[in-house]
Amino acid sequence: MSAEFEVTITDKDMFRFNIYHAYHGFQGVIATLAGIWVLVMAGLTFGRVEVVYTILYIILGIVFLVYVPGSLYLRSKQQILSSEVLKHALRYKIDDEGVHVSQGEQTADLEWKQIYKMVSNRNQLLIYSSRVNAYIIPKEAAGEKYQTIVGLAVNHLEGFRLKLNPFSI
Repeated sequence: MSAEFEVTITDKDMFRFNIYHAYHGFQGVIATLAGIWVLVMAGLTFGRVEVVYTILYIILGIVFLVYVPGSLYLRSKQQILSSEVLKHALRYKIDDEGVHVSQGEQTADLEWKQIYKMVSNRNQLLIYSSRVNAYIIPKEAAGEKYQTIVGLAVNHLEGFRLKLNPFSI
């Protein structure tokens, strides 16, 4: 059983990956809660404090809630533009031995025992080789081979290394 396909990462795919990382960590949760809290405080103190403070609360809330996604969007575009590897298609072959990635003459092999974790969400499958480095596979690129990939992962990875969203399968 194996799956072969090609993936060209777009800035949209990179943005989704960066957003996932930003908001599935402690810092992302705290920034979101802080932004919401500051906006709630702006509403609760409206008319009780000077208008300048209310405006400051609103600006601070917007910064917390808009700055992170905005900066991640710009960084994603820059990553795609500045990386020669990401500008061209990557050829994937996922089989019982692991994940094999090639581009032109260059190849990389990641055995199942080397995979840190595999995560799926609504739009992509992420195969982590470490805590922060992952192969990004948009679900539309994998197509009908997505089920084969998930089957291989379930057969070869321990349960704690799999974070497959049941609604995304």
